[in-house]
Amino acid sequence: MSRAFVKDADESVGERQPDIPLSEHPNYVTPNGLAQLRARLVATRERRDALRAAADTLPQQSELAAVERELRWLNARVGSAIEVDLAQQPRDRVAFGALVTVEGEEGEARYRIVGEDEADVEHGLVSYVSPLAVALLGARVDDEVVWQRPAGDLMLEVVAIDYPPDDPVPKM
Repeated sequence: MSRAFVKDADESVGERQPDIPLSEHPNYVTPNGLAQLRARLVATRERRDALRAAADTLPQQSELAAVERELRWLNARVGSAIEVDLAQQPRDRVAFGALVTVEGEEGEARYRIVGEDEADVEHGLVSYVSPLAVALLGARVDDEVVWQRPAGDLMLEVVAIDYPPDDPVPKM
């Protein structure tokens, strides 16, 4: 049997896992997005500390390695975060942090343009690098934009642009 497929007994289960890939895009965040990242970092540090105190079984050692991997990613994301002051965004066109109301053949919808880590499409939070946000960025009220989707292009009309306080979920 080839030794290439056999795990040596001296290899530990808790070895360092490969890092989670980081986005090549600037890490723009809303104030709420940065708060979420920081809270997740604190919670993950607490989980790591608890696992370190009790990491005497193989599953705990494996979980500790995964938690440490996530901590490296979170530290990088918090460290590279560029917080956008929503009060300084232009009010007459779509920019980062905007809550945009659009009308299309599927009806009216509202989307908030946010950072990659805070995107949650089910709640109307779209990443600024998503095809929808790319189509909307720079648009003004009454402009029509083309959202290039895998299911086919969709024409949208910008109905309203708002920059409300940094509410995590837009009200539909």
